[in-house]
Amino acid sequence: MAPRSSWKGFVKLSLVSVPVKAYTANNSGAEIHLNQLHEECKNRVKYVKTCPVHGEINNDEIVSGYEFAKGQYVVIDPDEVQKLRQQGDKSIEILGFIPEDKLDAIFYSGRTYYLVPDGPVGQKPYALLLKGMVEEGFVAFGQIILSGKAQLILLRCYDDLMAMTILSHAEKVKSSTAFKDEVTEPKLTPEEMKLTKTLIDASVIQGFEFSEYKDDYVEKLTELIQLKVEGKEIVEVARPEEPQIINLMEALKASIANARGGSGSTEEATVEPLQPKKSRAKKASEEAEAKMAPSTTERRGARKKKSG
Repeated sequence: MAPRSSWKGFVKLSLVSVPVKAYTANNSGAEIHLNQLHEECKNRVKYVKTCPVHGEINNDEIVSGYEFAKGQYVVIDPDEVQKLRQQGDKSIEILGFIPEDKLDAIFYSGRTYYLVPDGPVGQKPYALLLKGMVEEGFVAFGQIILSGKAQLILLRCYDDLMAMTILSHAEKVKSSTAFKDEVTEPKLTPEEMKLTKTLIDASVIQGFEFSEYKDDYVEKLTELIQLKVEGKEIVEVARPEEPQIINLMEALKASIANARGGSGSTEEATVEPLQPKKSRAKKASEEAEAKMAPSTTERRGARKKKSG
C-alpha cells in the first residue's frame, strides 16, 4: 500500500509557490504498545472520570479551567480557545535562509517530514529550490500553521529530498546556563590530553552506517511476546558487572590498548579506525549458534566411542 500524505500545501518564497505533499519521516509503526490488564481476569483496565463531590461523570459534563489561585479556577470555553488559533492557508512560508550550522540540533523537536512535489507542475520549482539551497550551502527557516498553531520549521536537503523539521521555540528549550555550575574547570595535563586524543583517533568508526544500529529493545520485546504466546519459559538475561573505577591515566591507556586490539603499548603509531560493532541481537544469535554446535573434540570423542 502506497503511503498516504499527511499534509498538502505550498512552499512559498516571495512570489514563488511550490506545491508539495508531506509524508512523516518518523516510523511510529515500529513501536510496541502494551495494554494495562486486571491481573486476576486479564481484562483491559478502563479509566473512569470522577468528581470528588458527585462521583462518576460523563465527558459532556467536563469543562476546561485554569487554576489562578489555590482552589480557584477560571473556566475557558473551547470556542474562546478556537478564536485564538490561527487559520492556516496551507502554506509553508520561508522567512529566510541561514547557514546549515547556524541553528543547533537541540532545537529540533523530533518531528520531520519528507516534502515531495505535488503533481508535474511542482517538479521544476521544487528542483530549483532544493538545488539552490545545496549549492549555496543554506537551509530555509520558516513557519507553518499546524493544528491552529504557528510552528517554526527548517527546510533542508536530505538524500535528494526536501525535509521539513518542526522546531521548538527558544523559550521551550531549557537554557544551558543553569547547568554550567555543575561543571568545573579541572587542570588537564598535556599527557592526559594526548592520551585522550589518541583514544578518540583509535575509536573512529570506519564506514559509519547509522542504519546498522538497531533498536534492541523492540527486537527483544518482540521475542518476549512471541515466547509468551508460544507458552515457553522466559529466561532472564544476565546483567553485566558494574565497571570498576580506576585511575584516569590507567583507564585511558587500557582503553587505547583495547581499541588497538589488545596491544599494551601506548607509543604513537598509525591508528586504524574501528569497524562498526555488531548489533547485540546479531551477536547473541551467533553466540547461540556456537553453543548449539558440538565442538571438534566432542565429535571426535563420539566417533571413538561408536567405533569402540
